[in-house]
Amino acid sequence: MTTVPSDAGTVLPLSGRHLAVYLINMAGAQARLTAMQAQLAALDLPFTRIEGVDGRALTFPIPEFDERAYRLLHGRRTTPPEVGCYLSHVACARAFLDSGADLALILEDDVSFDPDLIGVLDRAAVQGAWWNLLRLTSVNRGRKYAVRDLGQGRRLALALTREKGAGAYVIDRRAAQWIVTDLMPMRLAWDIAFDLEYLDGLRAAFVDPLPASQRSDHPTQIQAGLRAYKLGRSRYLTVLPYRAWLEAARLACRGTRLIRARLGLGPQPAQHGGTGQQA
Repeated sequence: MTTVPSDAGTVLPLSGRHLAVYLINMAGAQARLTAMQAQLAALDLPFTRIEGVDGRALTFPIPEFDERAYRLLHGRRTTPPEVGCYLSHVACARAFLDSGADLALILEDDVSFDPDLIGVLDRAAVQGAWWNLLRLTSVNRGRKYAVRDLGQGRRLALALTREKGAGAYVIDRRAAQWIVTDLMPMRLAWDIAFDLEYLDGLRAAFVDPLPASQRSDHPTQIQAGLRAYKLGRSRYLTVLPYRAWLEAARLACRGTRLIRARLGLGPQPAQHGGTGQQA
């Protein structure tokens, strides 16, 4: 797994922020790497490759994974592909913290971008007080509520419901520190865990319309055979109350941010609390 510190990326001209780029790519996935290299070269965007963690090659238990909490909160037995995905994203955050960059664009190797991606990120960086985590993809179609205009038909927006998918997103250093501390050890699937920033006083926003997409013609190692890892119906005794609490908390926290934005009060100051994942 590549975790060599790197500032590979670019300085965004309008905001002046140094954007590092990290691409998660599994060993042997050369076709995906080649496709991503072509896309990033077209944007003149250097990147650092982070070799994805192959969860199937891990020997459990490992300290980075809390099996008990995963069963109680996620309702599954140890799922090696999900563990590998999770640890790959954490590795990107660690590499970013070891760099001198201000922001990190983290990519899975099955995404495609709109041609205006760099300009969108630059304008969003100017509005950095509104977010610590900027999401660029989603596999859901929940409504996004605009809070700031980014120009050229794009907006900063909030989602009040759960959004899955982590193909492309940007984090600042505060969010990266949250990932490597509060989100460890792993207790949930990655796209659930990193959607819980509101429990720890951080801010997340979407770019709307989304400037990137995850391609469905490239199934990931995670998607195959997940049903086999699900626990029986008893999982609902812990998973459903937990998920209901998350939804209520999300609506309250992000709803408050949306109301403040609509009233012209500006972004609510970021705070830092304990992890909301704890069982």
